[in-house]
Amino acid sequence: MERAAAMERIRSGAALLLLLYLLAGWSQGLKITQDQSAVEAGDGASVMLKCRFKLDSTDIGPLDIEWSRAPADSTASQIIIIDFSGDRIYGTRVEDMKGRVHFSSPDPKNGDASLNITRLKPSDSGMYYCKVKKSPGSEIKPVKLDVFVRPSPPTCYVDGSQEIGKDVTLKCSSEGTPPISYTWTKQGSAKLLPPTATSDITAGTLKVKNATAAYSGDYTCVASNRVDSSECVVRLSVTSSSNNGGKIAGAIIGILLALLLLAIIVWFFLRRKRKKTDEKEQPYEIREDVPAPKSRVSTARSYTVDSQRSSLGSMSPSNIETYKTHYDRLATDDMERLPTHSPTLNPSFKVAGPSLNRMGAVPVMIPAQHRDGSIV
Repeated sequence: MERAAAMERIRSGAALLLLLYLLAGWSQGLKITQDQSAVEAGDGASVMLKCRFKLDSTDIGPLDIEWSRAPADSTASQIIIIDFSGDRIYGTRVEDMKGRVHFSSPDPKNGDASLNITRLKPSDSGMYYCKVKKSPGSEIKPVKLDVFVRPSPPTCYVDGSQEIGKDVTLKCSSEGTPPISYTWTKQGSAKLLPPTATSDITAGTLKVKNATAAYSGDYTCVASNRVDSSECVVRLSVTSSSNNGGKIAGAIIGILLALLLLAIIVWFFLRRKRKKTDEKEQPYEIREDVPAPKSRVSTARSYTVDSQRSSLGSMSPSNIETYKTHYDRLATDDMERLPTHSPTLNPSFKVAGPSLNRMGAVPVMIPAQHRDGSIV
């Protein structure tokens, strides 16, 4: 019985040794010999995700290499980017990465399964997995890729009065993937900042207290993050207040002169426009009224008056009064029968008697007449 138990223990030990041997053989199989845990790069750059492997003589199955990326949704399956199977490379099926990913080696089965990604984008950031399988060996290695946005060219300016004895602040700001740090230096051989200056590397400010003329000069601000840097230059000119007053006075005088010149130009154009308007106006013309057409009655009266003019001188005073009465009535009737189309007479226009005498007029007594032109 003891001998049987001993034999059983030997067989158990041999089986354990065989198992350990097999496990040791498997552990000496396929191995990824070079990998990375994390890679950082800037947008627009190119990066290599390393994955080199070594096969064992016990690995007799077909070689498969696969690169995948973890999805944004943790519940979804991994996204296959590129793979190698059956001695053939299959390109990416991710639309956003087409033309930007490929194996570093034209023949990955030689032991180099590294992946190249060009023209990096911030959306390329994430966890990537390199899987190499050749039955019975298989291994997976993860690598984290962080794509940073490079700092944009910063904006630099001086905030505050640049007068002697005043406090002045130089400011610098940039955009990119945080954290962004800012470094100030003064251009020159020493590149030393004023002794009263204090800088804030996170806010990008440089505060200079009790400024003097010696602090004047060009200052450089460098904005940097983990992948790149960018810079800008600003000039600080510390002057006395009197100089500033002169500058202000000069600016005011310049403005006043500009306003005066503008007023002269406006006056010149208005004067020219008024002159052109006056030249275009036509002078008023004085026209004589068209005489009224002679009626049949007036013609007859004129004829009668002319024919009887010689006899008027022999009339007696008693007949003159009769003629005057008839003449007034006839004049009234004639005024009522004036043509409607005759020109309007100016009632205010009167000629005095002496004026008529100087003009050579001869007073005439016109006898009264009937409507048919006969003398009453």
